[in-house]
Amino acid sequence: MSVSLPRDGSQELSIVICGAAGQGLQTVEAIGAKMFKRHGLHVFATKEFMSRVRGGSNSSQFRISEFPVGALADRIDLLICMNKGIRDNIRERIGEYTLVLADPDEMADEAASLGGTFIPLPLLALSRSAGSPSLISSVVLGLMGAIVGVPEDLLVREVRSRFSSKGQAILDGNLKGALAGYQEGLGLKDRLGIVISLTPHEELAERLLLSGNDGVFLGALAGGCDFVTAYPMSPGTGVLQLMAAHGRKFGVIVEQAEDEICAANMVLGAWYAGGRAMTTTSGGGFALMCEAVSLSGVTEVPMVVHIGQRPGPATGMATRTEQGDLNLALYAGHGEFPRAIFTPGDPVEAFLCTQQAFYVADRYQVPAFILTDQYLLDSSWSVTPFRVDSVLSNHVVVTSGEYARYEITEDGVSPRGVPGLGDGLVCVDSHEHDRTGHMKEDFKLRVRMVDKRLKKAEGLKSCAMPPVVSGDLEADVAVIGWGSTKWIVEEAIRRLGGGITQVHLPQVWPLRVEELRGLLGGKRLIVLEGNATGQLDGILKLHGFVTHRRISHYSGLQMSVEQAEASIGEAIGR
Repeated sequence: MSVSLPRDGSQELSIVICGAAGQGLQTVEAIGAKMFKRHGLHVFATKEFMSRVRGGSNSSQFRISEFPVGALADRIDLLICMNKGIRDNIRERIGEYTLVLADPDEMADEAASLGGTFIPLPLLALSRSAGSPSLISSVVLGLMGAIVGVPEDLLVREVRSRFSSKGQAILDGNLKGALAGYQEGLGLKDRLGIVISLTPHEELAERLLLSGNDGVFLGALAGGCDFVTAYPMSPGTGVLQLMAAHGRKFGVIVEQAEDEICAANMVLGAWYAGGRAMTTTSGGGFALMCEAVSLSGVTEVPMVVHIGQRPGPATGMATRTEQGDLNLALYAGHGEFPRAIFTPGDPVEAFLCTQQAFYVADRYQVPAFILTDQYLLDSSWSVTPFRVDSVLSNHVVVTSGEYARYEITEDGVSPRGVPGLGDGLVCVDSHEHDRTGHMKEDFKLRVRMVDKRLKKAEGLKSCAMPPVVSGDLEADVAVIGWGSTKWIVEEAIRRLGGGITQVHLPQVWPLRVEELRGLLGGKRLIVLEGNATGQLDGILKLHGFVTHRRISHYSGLQMSVEQAEASIGEAIGR
């Protein structure tokens, strides 16, 4: 018997690992992604998991290739099961050529129904021989490394890097488990004649491995963030955890607030006092922040909010993904005032958008929102090291005795002072106010102040991030999306054979309307997004664009490349 992986002759391998919460699945993913990257392959890793601390059935996927990969695919070449109870969303993806590796004692009741080619392996016995059944994750890591062709010394180095701080006993156990799995994998390759048709490239080992969480965290640091406060709410908590773990090294104060209302108002207080602050949350937490968003609008105090989207309404599906909160960010807060909404599609854009959010909030004294989602935040890409351009600037002024916080200016942006920096009084008020910040009920003044605040929208448009255009620019069909659909649409178009323009929006508000009209003029426009009601579609129509088809996905799982390919193909008759 001889088995070539990938079996269709393509130059990528899709590996899915299933396990219960508490079995170390995230550890396998974290170590495995670094291991494959340092082996010299392009890597994309993602996960889906149930809302429970222990038990259930979760999964992680690796796509590894000689060429860039960056999207969820349905295809599974190699499925490794650490526990029984494989869920339907995984079963449906098992194909004729899928190799299913699992312990027969654990999977006895369902092996025959899984499909693919079932290969029994003594995973539980190997983990027990290493010292504990809990070491099954390290056994699987070693097994996977051996099958792909990772050198043993690289596997050992990555395990040491992960566990050396945990104590010698834990390190030794995980090394023993990984090496036991590695030897089992070598034996399996020999028995089945498995040949991996992927060629590592040394230069790929130097790429960065970043998640969406990493991108937001690093972008905030690059934007000069010095204070983060939040009440934990998945999937926005990952950014808070990174800040708590590493922020002190960069001079960032991290505070877990008692609730989201407090967190949002602490952000305003920090900016008012001269800091550069953000909060991170999800849609349900942001719903509680809407009054503070409005306070930012009237006081013209900057505000940066990261919203990691998940399915709603209410608690919804706490650990799943969706793009359902665009309208919430666009219309949050009573009254009329400008804002900026950034929608990154990968970790590099998450970095750039978050950095830009701090600049825009500071420069124009408005709330700035970064919309991500669970899929983007919890996925990792190997990326080329990128240049970091500094947009960090301080728009705070030293005040004089005659200082007026809300001085009427040509662009609507008043000089922003902070208490104690100069001789002036820095007065802010949630009521409508005069140029000095004092409450005043004057109807003509009210009109002047509303107009002043709305003038800033023109400045926001002038520095809005441009759409990212790829594919066939001369095509008569364009697919437009935002956020985490970026790589999915790109690969789907490539699979369809091209002849389609892709337009990705890393910022949806304010839109660069004239530039979009130039790009989309004369094209049939298909809008693809992860919600039920077509929220970007509505924004485009608000600006006079005619859309010909809307593709929506809102199951709680991310749309796959295959699903996007089928939907776009059906829309254009391919």
